[in-house]
Amino acid sequence: MTIATKMAIDGPDWIVPGWPAPAGVGSLATTRRGGVSIGVYAALNLGEHVGDDPAAVAVNREIVRRRIGARTVWLRQVHGARVIDAAACAGSFPPEADAAFTRQAGVACAVMTADCLPVLFCDVDGTVVAAAHAGWRGLLAGVLEATVAAMAAPGRELMAWFGPAIGPQAFEVGAEVREAFVGADPDAAAAFRPTGGGRWLADIYLLARQRLAGCGVTRVFGGGSCSVTETARFFSHRRDGRTGRMASLIWISEDSGLRGQKTEKPSARVQRTAA
Repeated sequence: MTIATKMAIDGPDWIVPGWPAPAGVGSLATTRRGGVSIGVYAALNLGEHVGDDPAAVAVNREIVRRRIGARTVWLRQVHGARVIDAAACAGSFPPEADAAFTRQAGVACAVMTADCLPVLFCDVDGTVVAAAHAGWRGLLAGVLEATVAAMAAPGRELMAWFGPAIGPQAFEVGAEVREAFVGADPDAAAAFRPTGGGRWLADIYLLARQRLAGCGVTRVFGGGSCSVTETARFFSHRRDGRTGRMASLIWISEDSGLRGQKTEKPSARVQRTAA
């Protein structure tokens, strides 16, 4: 039995965030399991731009659509900081952006990743939700700050959830990446550990928590996975090069359709800042 066949038989492996989102907010992250793609894209690849069979990607996206029951707005991600209003987007050509927000029920904000950090947002009243694609370039460009600003809600009224991304034990970067972050915020030095030869291990989860704390968002959940080392569960561009993409999605609805499912254990991580 091939890995693709086994993944298809086993069905999708949904990640339902363990965070105290309001009842009317639905959220979900996919893994690589449960779709119809084959080869390096096995099996639930949701990226149209990675070289997979478009027909297989369409089937995989339909699997997700049926699971969440909302119209998904897919983005053409460019590692920037542009945020769009998902409800205002229509048509088949995806908008170029790295984050989306909505106040409209039945519209899902989605970001695709295969090592970069997906961040989902909602306010405590469930009136606005957002999703951001935060690789190191996007973090440095301010994509999380731009997303919070677009939501037009005080940081104290927002919460965030981190989906699966490259872990701090696997994310090796050059000195120029560290210098760029530390130059923007000296506290970012805590997120880097030297490995020798001018190379550093970066903690993208900590970098994101620091950025969110600067916006007043201290209710942060998730952040315990590693897309590189958890080979059977996640796609990883750094590990495999040519590979598929996972998605993290959030939407507003009267019934998220996910009640009764097993969720992650909530684990809030609050970044402390100097007084």
